[in-house]
Amino acid sequence: MSSTHTKLAGFIWSVADLLRGDYKQSEYGKVILPFTVLRRLDCVLAPTKAAVLERKAKLAEQGVQNLDMLRRATGGLSFYNTSKLDFQAAVRDQDNVANNLKSYVGAFSENAREIFDAYDFTAQLGRLDGAGLTYQVAAKFAEIDLSPEAVDNHQMGYVFEELIRRFSEISNETAGEHFTPREVIKLMVNLLLAPDEQELTTPGVVKTVLDPACGTGGMLTAAEEFILQHNPHAKVVPHGQELNAESYAICKSDMMIKGENAANIKLGNSFSQDKHYGKAFDYLLANPPFGVEWKKVKSDVENEAKIGFAGRFGAGLPRINDGSLLFLQHMIHHMKKPEQGGSRIAIVFNGSPLFTGAAESGESKIRQWILENDWLEAIVALPDQLFYNTGISTYFWILTNRKDEAHRGKVILLDARENWAKMRKSLGDKRKLIPDEDIAKLSDLYAEALTVAQDPEHPMHEKVKVFAPRDFGYRRITVERPLRLRFEVTEEALAELEIAKPLAKYEGREKLLDALRGLVGKPAALRKVDFAKLLRETLVPLGKLPAPVDKAIWAAVSVSDPEGELQTDAKGNPLPDPDLRDNENVPLDEDIDEYMAREVLPHVPDAWVDHSKTKVGYEIPFTRHFYKYTPPRPLEEIDAELKDLESQIQRLLREVTQ
Repeated sequence: MSSTHTKLAGFIWSVADLLRGDYKQSEYGKVILPFTVLRRLDCVLAPTKAAVLERKAKLAEQGVQNLDMLRRATGGLSFYNTSKLDFQAAVRDQDNVANNLKSYVGAFSENAREIFDAYDFTAQLGRLDGAGLTYQVAAKFAEIDLSPEAVDNHQMGYVFEELIRRFSEISNETAGEHFTPREVIKLMVNLLLAPDEQELTTPGVVKTVLDPACGTGGMLTAAEEFILQHNPHAKVVPHGQELNAESYAICKSDMMIKGENAANIKLGNSFSQDKHYGKAFDYLLANPPFGVEWKKVKSDVENEAKIGFAGRFGAGLPRINDGSLLFLQHMIHHMKKPEQGGSRIAIVFNGSPLFTGAAESGESKIRQWILENDWLEAIVALPDQLFYNTGISTYFWILTNRKDEAHRGKVILLDARENWAKMRKSLGDKRKLIPDEDIAKLSDLYAEALTVAQDPEHPMHEKVKVFAPRDFGYRRITVERPLRLRFEVTEEALAELEIAKPLAKYEGREKLLDALRGLVGKPAALRKVDFAKLLRETLVPLGKLPAPVDKAIWAAVSVSDPEGELQTDAKGNPLPDPDLRDNENVPLDEDIDEYMAREVLPHVPDAWVDHSKTKVGYEIPFTRHFYKYTPPRPLEEIDAELKDLESQIQRLLREVTQ
């Protein structure tokens, strides 16, 4: 950012001095951002103000109610204002500034007016008026020239971004929800767009970009900058959707300030209201809130999931408390088909979407769908403590449906966890940043990842691993062991029978329990037939027992015992012991019998697999693939340290007791 831009942003920032005391620091943006937008729009409209008012009068004479026809008089602008006031005239009357500004804002075309509604600008004017600050703040903005001649769209974009950044940094409690650190965006955009550098230089190229959780629009801006740096004559068409009204207002006004088509920025929940329905985009990128719940839109999401791949959520639904993979499915749905040129996606996730969910759960099915379609190009592990409101580890997922020949059937895992520098001053939970030199280094490494992974001599070889999509798949097998039982009446068995439902209505309940109590302490029978004989002799006075009561008794007196009698079904097949049941994950390309022979049977020779319970799952255990074994310290070293500590403690105790 140039010194001119910094000075202008600094001047606008000086308004904060007026707000101090009446507003908290985290609230400054609620005043300064909408005033900046209002002043900019006012300056942009100034040259055509007279023409708009003249055309409005003519339309009124003709009885035309459609004021959108006024756009013709704005010289190509997408918005207009029909008030006779302008910003400076509204401020000139010191006693009525708030009312004048409300009237002036109300005269904007709907597309501009809704921005001020989202900022809740009327409420802020009321609050300023109550503090006696309306004139002072407005007069400050009236002093500055934000006309396109003084500050072009590109420069104005930088100024507005600088203000957004400053307000996000001093509002740590919400920054992470609506603002992504600049260096994280830069690296993400590099990885998303770098493979297309050559294509982006094509004369007249037009690229569409979507961020379905756009916040204040930082990612859209960074993507546009990257493309324009490579081709100043390219046309970038950003689109976004945001749930938070204030963030939406900031993003939309940023687009309007830059002369973009702000109508492409939509307000609403991307899960329940797809405001870009039917559109496909060249690039899609997002940093959705980590672990966001989707309970409020549960019925909408589930109804769409029922229509399968005709909707956005055909692959499956994740658990209700984490909608991360819903965002990814939403983005995949908006990819262009390969025959139309295809798309590339970049999204920021925490670790949960990599592995959460058992085999055949919603999360696992979504991962399976992505991997089996060979859309996942790479996952990049980032340093922790990069974000303002969380210190957890994060990952980039890069996807595309137009992989080149070299990347087909391959998934890159890139470890960038050590590429960071400590910040001079922490901002909330953000204590680390990724320096520019590391961004350049990682961008180069990503471009050469396949080569680096094949070269053990390369200095970055340990940072990159390449897998086939099927390598992340597994079969969850159920390993059973035979049920072996001994039979005895214990205090635990009696306690179980006392609360057993089948005995509750049995008339001979007390006599039955008394009779069984006499068997407590008797040696256990290892054969069912022997215990059955003892039981019959003991319960002769009670006659034939009802079937449910008989079943409850056998359930209570049967105890799992490796030395006990093998239990079989009617065909003589061993029955499984639920308490000994275990599960194993077997890689998709490995034979289950060979796995059992190698990993299980040497330890439990009587085990078998219940194939009817086998499930297929997919997970990406990133940290496991980059795990480095650290041998424990030698015992001699630990002993020496303990002795040293003991001697220190004894010395301290002597000092205390002397």
